[in-house]
Amino acid sequence: MNLGGSKMAVRRTDLYLPANSEKFILKAPTLGADVITLDMEDAVPPAEKETARKMVRQHIKAMSVHGSEAWVRINAWDTGLTMDDLNAVVIDGLDGITLPKCSGADDVKRLDFIVTDLEEKRGLPVGKIKLAILIETAIGVMNVDEAVFASDRLVAVIFGAVDYTRDMRVTRTDTAEEQIYARAKIGVAARAAGLVAEDAPFPSYKDDAAFEYNTKTGAQLGFEGRQIIHPSQIPIAERVYSPDPERVAWARKVTKAFEEEGIAKGSASVPVDGQMVDTPVYINAKNVLERAEEVMKKDALKASLK
Repeated sequence: MNLGGSKMAVRRTDLYLPANSEKFILKAPTLGADVITLDMEDAVPPAEKETARKMVRQHIKAMSVHGSEAWVRINAWDTGLTMDDLNAVVIDGLDGITLPKCSGADDVKRLDFIVTDLEEKRGLPVGKIKLAILIETAIGVMNVDEAVFASDRLVAVIFGAVDYTRDMRVTRTDTAEEQIYARAKIGVAARAAGLVAEDAPFPSYKDDAAFEYNTKTGAQLGFEGRQIIHPSQIPIAERVYSPDPERVAWARKVTKAFEEEGIAKGSASVPVDGQMVDTPVYINAKNVLERAEEVMKKDALKASLK
């Protein structure tokens, strides 16, 4: 259990592509996403599920050659396909598994148990494969508070707007007023557990202005990344979810002043640019710098592997 800490996960962009399409799979590593998820669920028709499993086994290692993490989205527990998916994909080279339609902590615990068993049987490092959960139903939103603490493997909790709005019997919109409660609750739950909150895909991929507005709105609710369905969305999402340079400069000034003029001299508050900086402001500034460091390392890794 990770009470409010950080698992150092940078998932600004999580590029989804159908796991049965070799054309998309071969191009994906060059697109610069933080995470590449080979989707074995919604993007793959029933007759192609086995082809998708074979493609994952064949190509999963190549997904990370340019610094992206290599993930898969398996089919949900209620489909009867989950065990076949797991038997196929828990292999060397896989960084993580996303479980769709997570309804609560038991779904996560069950997945953790099976992945652990497969790792042990196959001689893989136990615990190396991470997990993310998709919250996309009313029951999932209600139970997310417990689900985020159900496994030490968890690094992200992802919102699924299309299935959520269908389950709620409301119309999904690009302005997303109908999603505010679910997004806010997921953001809080993720932060409490030290996980990355990852926003839903934005279907109107040609509308950059609407995509940026929606992404910024989610960022204000605590989201630090999102599912990407088109490569054109990657630069916008990376910019929005990366620490603003002006805020990083502010954080450096605040930490320097508080440490040199406050802590070193026994004071709990110091003036910076006409405003008083106390301990909570200092901690906030430190968090900004830590996040900036995480993002810088991720970008440096991707740049070094181009």
